[in-house]
Amino acid sequence: MQRSSAEAAAPHPPTWLIVVSGIVALAAAMGIGRFAFTPLLPLMLRDGTLNAAAGAEWAAANYAGYLAGALTASIFAGHPQLGVRLSLVGIALSTMAPAWIDRDSMELVGAVLRAVSGVCSAWALVCASSWCLTELARRHRPQLGAWIYCGVGLGIALAGTIAWLGGQQTASALWLELGTITAAGTIIVAAGLGRRTSAPPPAVTPAHAQLVAKSADRQWDIVACYGVFGFGYIIPATFLPAMARELTADPLVFGITWPLFGLAAAISVALAAHRLHGWPRRRVWALAQGTMAVGTALPLISHALWSLAASAVLVGGTFMVATMAGLQLARELCPANLTPLLARMTVAFAVGQIIGPVVIRLLGTGTWAGWDSMAWASAASTLLLAISTAWLCRDAEPLAGSEPTQGA
Repeated sequence: MQRSSAEAAAPHPPTWLIVVSGIVALAAAMGIGRFAFTPLLPLMLRDGTLNAAAGAEWAAANYAGYLAGALTASIFAGHPQLGVRLSLVGIALSTMAPAWIDRDSMELVGAVLRAVSGVCSAWALVCASSWCLTELARRHRPQLGAWIYCGVGLGIALAGTIAWLGGQQTASALWLELGTITAAGTIIVAAGLGRRTSAPPPAVTPAHAQLVAKSADRQWDIVACYGVFGFGYIIPATFLPAMARELTADPLVFGITWPLFGLAAAISVALAAHRLHGWPRRRVWALAQGTMAVGTALPLISHALWSLAASAVLVGGTFMVATMAGLQLARELCPANLTPLLARMTVAFAVGQIIGPVVIRLLGTGTWAGWDSMAWASAASTLLLAISTAWLCRDAEPLAGSEPTQGA
């Protein structure tokens, strides 16, 4: 009883600080910890600190780490704030560390660091989403939850801009700068996490509780759709830049691509949060997934630069909307304990994004019916995304008795 009284008397952060903390946490964890390697790899190749084969190993290590983090994120089910703190500290350290590695051990130690960063990124996504969405629901402001996912795009844009504008520096210096920014973000997030609040969780009506219970055996479908999303998104996100390099040799085009990709992701989330008032989360997710299917199909129609650019915009402008809607739908289904379902969805996503490059590697360099491995993988992505879109649309009505989803 004394403990409850102490918690009740403890100050807790204002709502705006919770939203800002969520944005900063995801910007640091995903935009920098997860994706900073993409714009920095060309600079590391230029500096001679890494070769292409080692770069592929670093990327694979990050994917594997992300899967491991997704599999273990449920250990923070009762303490998501602890998960956020630990993950951001891990990301800050693993991002700074490449600046201090000597070239002889860069390949092995760097791969380990990318794996650690992958683990921490998954923890941060699951735990920050669980904490922010639940805390905002406690305060009867669930509509603000969508805004935290702008952080991923903003983080991508920040990392890409630093790599673009700071391209005259060494990659090691840029790793140190990004790690320092992540450390500063960790301090901001720590202030927002505060202590456990005494506000009661939102009331769950009997009608909502009954429908949530009935939906428990149907959670596999959103987990599967989220896995398809991971597979469909990773193909263009990984290989479109390489395809574009075959069409133009202007380095400024490559340099600005990643900041624009991140900016498109941030703007799309903001538009979805502002415009899609009252839309069921399944319908928002289906819209994003269907648009992504169009993006993965475009390179099959034309290999011109315009089609690749349009594909990048369609995929980059929808992948965080799909993430936002999928994770918010999970909170609607599991309001009492969100973290386990988020962890399962993140596992499915991680498996999907690992399968994508593996499929291309297994298909090899040959052609079948006039299509190479990239085309067949894109076709598979398009088909699976279209099927998952239809599945999401079949049951896109809001749960009766659930809290409003206005403002996404």
